[in-house]
Amino acid sequence: MPFNDKAQHVQQLITQALDILNQVGIPMIGKSSRGMEKMAMSLLAVAGVTTSWIQVKGASKDRRLKTREIISFINQHYGENISPGSYDDIRRKDLKLPVLASLIINSGDKGRATNDPTRGYSIEADFEKLIMLYNTDEWEIALKNFLFGRETLTEALSRERSLEKIPVLLPGNKSILLSLGKHNDLQKNIIEQFLPRYGHGCKVLYIGDTSNKMLHIESTDLKNLNFFELSHDELPDIIAYNDKKNWLYLIEAVHSSGPISEIRLLEMKLLLKNCPAELIFVTAFLNSRLNYDEILYIRLPNSCIVYLNKALYS
Repeated sequence: MPFNDKAQHVQQLITQALDILNQVGIPMIGKSSRGMEKMAMSLLAVAGVTTSWIQVKGASKDRRLKTREIISFINQHYGENISPGSYDDIRRKDLKLPVLASLIINSGDKGRATNDPTRGYSIEADFEKLIMLYNTDEWEIALKNFLFGRETLTEALSRERSLEKIPVLLPGNKSILLSLGKHNDLQKNIIEQFLPRYGHGCKVLYIGDTSNKMLHIESTDLKNLNFFELSHDELPDIIAYNDKKNWLYLIEAVHSSGPISEIRLLEMKLLLKNCPAELIFVTAFLNSRLNYDEILYIRLPNSCIVYLNKALYS
């Protein structure tokens, strides 16, 4: 049944369940409206809530539901008609995040037999005490105490994502995080090794991450240089500017192919014909004939080739 067709009190319970999950740090980004609704109903079913949060029963009261029992409770109390054959969705989708956050306990994870009466999903004891106070004057203090010293799932996942990033230190000691990959390894070395030596005093105006082409942009500076539309397909990987020398570095980071072609060079010059700065075209690539720890830099305007070995600067 569509959410808007459900009874008013059911809509309210689902909305409240989502509010609770959000406040205790369950990430909602990326989940569909239906996915969030089913997660909320699964929480309500495990907790045994049909009218008020004071009804909550969890591990302390020996309430445990198996997946098919959860589906039956949802169908009976929340206006659904979910097939009993969808029981695996409860485990893999609807309760996955609350279980990961240890808000709901799956006693089946402890190796108990399928016919063990103590097997099933239940509300964790501290979480049970907390949600019984939802919509009361005691909620805010209880929530603060519950979260104290506890890493939420949102925080844990954010930390994991940060560990899977490449930290890059820009001129001026500003830090950004690039996604993992050889292309971004090369971009890190361009910014941290090449520019301080061959573009000293440069300000980095643009970096295109492999997963986010608009990760770092100094739009005002680029506009002042009459730079072309930032959404343009011809945008280089890195743009840096030295205002003292009036040099604009246009840098391509290529880990699998050759330098900027003559055609690409002419296209870039045409797009930047109104730019008042001197254009410095650079191709940086990992030299597969040598070692991925070694980097070859080519500055095209005067055919100056600079070879850098990372080991020399470690």
